[in-house]
Amino acid sequence: MRKMGLAAVSFFYFDFRDGGKQDVRRLLSSILIQLCDQSNRFYEILLTLFSDHGCGSRQPSEGALLEGVKTMLKLPGQGTLYLIIDAIDECPNSAGYPTLREQVLNALKTLMGLKLPYVHFCVTSRPAIDIGDALGPLAIHNVPLHMQAGQNLDIVSYINNFVLTDPVVQRWREEDKQLVIDTLTRKAGGM
Repeated sequence: MRKMGLAAVSFFYFDFRDGGKQDVRRLLSSILIQLCDQSNRFYEILLTLFSDHGCGSRQPSEGALLEGVKTMLKLPGQGTLYLIIDAIDECPNSAGYPTLREQVLNALKTLMGLKLPYVHFCVTSRPAIDIGDALGPLAIHNVPLHMQAGQNLDIVSYINNFVLTDPVVQRWREEDKQLVIDTLTRKAGGM
């Protein structure tokens, strides 16, 4: 990969509508599968993990999955890696100890803590104290989109367009349409 100037990319979205995409096992498994699909050397690491767990007869622990990802990330002579983790705030933070979100944050802190110069992380989230506390010290750049004027202008534009073009909303009274525009614009907070 490196000689050809290629980069490997892994993308994971924590989907609040899909309980199966809200935990550390799915995150780590997804990263492993996506990376091994982009490199034969990564594939060999996944194959070893598979073999070590009875060729699919036993599920690897979250710790074994994390070690597999770490091994891939630390593999010498590879190209640049981009790990994009989107909507981490959609991971539940309420039940269990540690919570599902705490487990994810701990795994990400471990991976980011490797400080590998060719591995780049992009983690997105709505503002949340626990996420900021866990990942903030590891962040090189922090871009609070909810405070960006352009983000807010896009939201206002979307709201206005929706209210002015939606067939159902078209039947509303003008003052109700304006109330919706004003309220949503004021409370959008970048979202």
